[in-house]
Amino acid sequence: RHPAHGNAASSPTASDRMTRGNLLFLVLCSFFVTNVILAEFIGVKVFALGPTLGIAPITWSFFGIAGTLDLTAGVMLWPVVFVLTDIINEYFGGKGVRIISWLSTGLIIYAFGFAYLAIHLAPASWWPSAMQTQGVPDQQTAFAALFGQGMWAIGGSITAFLLGQLIDVRIFHAIRRRTGERWMWLRATGSTLISQCIDTFVVLYIMFVLGPQHWPLDRFFAIGCVNYLYKVIIAILMTPVIYGVHGLIERWLGHEAAHEMKTNAAR
Repeated sequence: RHPAHGNAASSPTASDRMTRGNLLFLVLCSFFVTNVILAEFIGVKVFALGPTLGIAPITWSFFGIAGTLDLTAGVMLWPVVFVLTDIINEYFGGKGVRIISWLSTGLIIYAFGFAYLAIHLAPASWWPSAMQTQGVPDQQTAFAALFGQGMWAIGGSITAFLLGQLIDVRIFHAIRRRTGERWMWLRATGSTLISQCIDTFVVLYIMFVLGPQHWPLDRFFAIGCVNYLYKVIIAILMTPVIYGVHGLIERWLGHEAAHEMKTNAAR
């Protein structure tokens, strides 16, 4: 009777660990997918970093090409994706990252597919001019311009995202095998810097070199270096955030459960 009672008492603890682990993956996956899809859609807007911060335009010069620091609005969300990738890597391993990466890719295609269908719905006769008083002369044209990103843009973005994620997984765990649970900043930041270098140049190459604009290589490398340098700075600045989120997860899961999950993820 006593051993049976002991098993009954320990069973809820094991069940609770599994439930918390599943819930953690669900929450991380939900935020990951939401950020990725939202970044794809708002990335159509390009903003000037200097005036946004209330300072003079920030200028740069690489490979004989000069310009101001203009970035897509998606940069607000990609740092969150970097952090989530590292956390999922830490607790759920490469399998977890591959699952959400392929899932996100499928959902991006799904979202753009319905955006394409929505663009080609015949607008009501009054709708295109409904916001003329707010400075939008033709809502249908504006809607198509914002949500109808070209196939080069969509294809380049999806290819670069998926390639970057899969490379991030390999580098993250290659570093972890050599360092164990020490130096979390090294595997998190190191994997992000390498994967984002590939992501940055792949997406620009597909969209603007292979795409209809046919950028010269000096412009491609110049703008690629500027975008990558920005991501390097953000990745370094996000390191304390990664430690903070890890601390919250450790307290919520419990040290023993968190250690067990990270050990399994490392395998």
